Amino acid sequence: MAASPAAVGSRPNRAVLLAVTCLGQFMVLLDNTIVGAALPDMQHRLHTQLTGLQWIVDAYVLLVAMLLLSGGVFADRFGRKRVYLTGVAVFTAASVVCSLAPSLGWPVAGRVLQGIGAAALSPASLALLAAAYPVPQERIKAIGLWAGFSGIGLAAGPVAGGVLTEAFGWPAIFLVNLPIGVVLLLVGLRSLAETRNPSAPAIDVPGTVLSVLGVGALTYGLIEGGARGWTSSVILGSFTAALILLAVFVAVEARRSAPMLPLRLFRQRLFTVSNTAMVVVGFALMGSSFFFSQFFVYVQGSSILRAGLQTLPATLAMVIVSPYAGRLAARYGFRIVVTTGLALAGLGLLALGMVHADTGYGNVWWRLGVVGIGFALTMSPLTGAAIQAVSPQEGGLASGISSTTRQIGAVLGVAVLGAIVRTRQSDGASFETGLNTAFLAAGTVTLTTAIFTGLWLTRSKPTAPQHPTDPAAVTTSTEAPANSH
Repeated sequence: MAASPAAVGSRPNRAVLLAVTCLGQFMVLLDNTIVGAALPDMQHRLHTQLTGLQWIVDAYVLLVAMLLLSGGVFADRFGRKRVYLTGVAVFTAASVVCSLAPSLGWPVAGRVLQGIGAAALSPASLALLAAAYPVPQERIKAIGLWAGFSGIGLAAGPVAGGVLTEAFGWPAIFLVNLPIGVVLLLVGLRSLAETRNPSAPAIDVPGTVLSVLGVGALTYGLIEGGARGWTSSVILGSFTAALILLAVFVAVEARRSAPMLPLRLFRQRLFTVSNTAMVVVGFALMGSSFFFSQFFVYVQGSSILRAGLQTLPATLAMVIVSPYAGRLAARYGFRIVVTTGLALAGLGLLALGMVHADTGYGNVWWRLGVVGIGFALTMSPLTGAAIQAVSPQEGGLASGISSTTRQIGAVLGVAVLGAIVRTRQSDGASFETGLNTAFLAAGTVTLTTAIFTGLWLTRSKPTAPQHPTDPAAVTTSTEAPANSH
């Protein structure tokens, strides 16, 4: 019989639960940024091109994006402890697969498994916390600690990746997850109590499968188009398949009684605008950060360790500023804070598009910092705006959708900006010129979105809930600072 939330209500048990869930989310967030520092070494040792690096990143992000909502429902239905520990086990085993890779196919397969593990681990960790802290004020404090501690992984990633890669080679960035995963499994099996939500909706299997295949086909076309030719039959077929699959996905979701993506929510302008802007945030942030270490290594000739340190201003700014973004939005409103953040991020990306091989680091770091500050100001308020647009019972669902749209944007950002660089190179331009074009494109899209949110990000009336959810059922993202308020 499943344990009730009260089963984990004692102070010692709750302290252990908080530590276990924080460490699990820390491991996921560390993986988000540690890989970027190792990409140059992976390209050299695996004898791959830019396309291979794109797959190493997007194979992970794609699975997280498409399975995140289902992971939260799965945890509620079948047990949050069970799903959390299963996610930890899959993520840890996948990390070992990545580290043992003799060729490109292995890390890509391992990253797919890592994405599956993260999509189970991340929402289940927050659902465990929500069940253990039923009092709203205590829950807010616990989630704040969860977000703050685990968010350290974002800032630690570039430095840890640079140190480990420089000392031991790129496999070490995945092996670092092994001791963390083992500790989490041993402690979690002994200390965590099981909770579940018996009234949780059924798993939307058709919606999940169609979304994975549709976005996967689109991603394949965008990544491989530069190498195979944009008019080749394979690429055109991929785009056609993506269009058909996503159209079928929309049709199926519109007819299901409990869809993974309730389309009725998008009737609210606030919900639609906030999630559209979140796609752009994921697109520009992940797409540009994919190239940060590569710029310092390939354009400016830095070592991998130094490049990891040089990219730190962006992630450090996000970790420092993110906790204040929600408070600023509460005081000045979503529109002002989000529009300001997008404008700063866009200007920072445009400024990065003007750096060159001989640009001194003193004239580069502040550009990265501006980008980090800008995006930190947008993520939490955009999630808050999406939650405000729906009924209180659907707040967890709205948060999960917001996280999913950001991850979808991240998948497309790596694919599209990578395609821009490859296309410029195929036209005879240097890698440096290709990067400049990609940063300028990301900055232009971000600034355009700032205008869009400035005009349209206003409050709308919440929708009426159709499927009340358990207050303990919370869905979150793999980037905690975005949802910490």
